Amino acid sequence: MVNTSRYEFDPSKDLLDMKGKVVIVTGGNGGIGLETVRLLARAGAKVYLAARNQGRAEACLERVKREGLEPGNGEVIWLKLDLSDPRDAKKSAEDFLARESRLDVLVNNAGMLSSPHTIGPDGVSTLATVNYVGPYVFTRTLLPLLQQTAKESNSDVRIVNVSSMTHKNVPTAVKFDDINDFNINFGGFMPGLMCYAHSKLMLTIWSTTLQRKLNEDPSAPITVIAVHPGAIDTFSHKLPLAFVFKFLIGFFMAPPSIGAYTPAFAAAGKRVAESRATYQGVYLENVPTGQITEPHKAVLDEEIGEALWKTTESFLEHIDV
Repeated sequence: MVNTSRYEFDPSKDLLDMKGKVVIVTGGNGGIGLETVRLLARAGAKVYLAARNQGRAEACLERVKREGLEPGNGEVIWLKLDLSDPRDAKKSAEDFLARESRLDVLVNNAGMLSSPHTIGPDGVSTLATVNYVGPYVFTRTLLPLLQQTAKESNSDVRIVNVSSMTHKNVPTAVKFDDINDFNINFGGFMPGLMCYAHSKLMLTIWSTTLQRKLNEDPSAPITVIAVHPGAIDTFSHKLPLAFVFKFLIGFFMAPPSIGAYTPAFAAAGKRVAESRATYQGVYLENVPTGQITEPHKAVLDEEIGEALWKTTESFLEHIDV
């Protein structure tokens, strides 16, 4: 089985005390998201599990409580979130703003792994909408509260975007001059995976660009981090003879509990708190946990980042979001 010691991370020792902190984890009703919810709630945070399906989310809430929320830990609350429509993403954020007066950490974990190349009703591919545009809108709507929280003394506000190392496999000649550049349909080997990688590249570029823009207001310091959680088995339980496949896959893929290490490190790691400037706008990989790694070269290109930002804002204005 996978050797977990190589991750060099102990959540019971390496996470901050999160009591009094408010956190959102999107896509929290399964896999890496649910395990991230667990870790942050056990650290004492009030965690909003943001997901579409209320029944599944409530079942997860009960499971988390039953399997490990001890007295003195935080709490977990469901927040309805559908990233497939930017309007719904905005409404979910507005619902949260009506309920809370602070937000310390936002973990944009929800996403689609792969799907047929389909263009949604607004003219953007489904993968790009769920993996990039939805999180962008959700974050943009929450940003005033994140900034307000960041202005408090001793604040440690963070935005964590769960990316993928596959973003580095996208051809280097990328551009985002208009909305059609969001909808590239890759041919060749595993085109669905390449479309996924392209959507994660957009997410990672946006992370770095957002950090640059937030740094323009030093009175509200916010740390933005993109992370690759690792090769994680989030699917074997859905296969026939699941117990057999889970055993075999376990030799080269880690379980979701390990996949949550890097997102949790970025969200509440003590090392980040001790050297916040070091982690601003970086891309992290998972071995060892929280390893700062060179991303796709487009992530570091400010002109590409500004073009992506401008095209995204223009699109959202066009659809009145």
